[in-house]
Amino acid sequence: MTDEMDPELKVASAEQFKALGHPMRHRLLFALGQEPATISQLAVSLNTRKGNVAHHLGVLREAGMVRVVETRQVRGGTEQYYRRSARMLTFSPEAERATVGPTLQAVAGELENATETLLLKLRNQRLTKSQAEALSARLESLIDELPDAGPGESRYGIVATVYQTPS
Repeated sequence: MTDEMDPELKVASAEQFKALGHPMRHRLLFALGQEPATISQLAVSLNTRKGNVAHHLGVLREAGMVRVVETRQVRGGTEQYYRRSARMLTFSPEAERATVGPTLQAVAGELENATETLLLKLRNQRLTKSQAEALSARLESLIDELPDAGPGESRYGIVATVYQTPS
């Protein structure tokens, strides 16, 4: 399985936005971010049915967001290994807003099945615009600079956001 992910995929088509409209598809993209997996492996890790995984993988594949990277013959059938097409998805600011709901639903699903939660903190704090921008930049830098521990290590999800609440 040597097929590498592209560094970035710019989400722009209606088909891609539709694909991101369901939390299970986000969870599949999370799961396929580290290593390729089969439908059976994904169903077990996401605690759902293989048919459900197959349907959502089909939508993601049609949108160009996942691809088959290897096939193997097993007991009279063909097993396919899927991988995310790109390491990072990028959006315009308007498009990013449109995916917030399904993304957070997917994160909630991940948290429900988490074996360990090290931190979950929500805080509303009065900040100046420059303080909020500095905090955002610092969080982004911390996350972007964090090295991957490599195969065999546990996976941890990281969610960070700084947002302005309505007055």
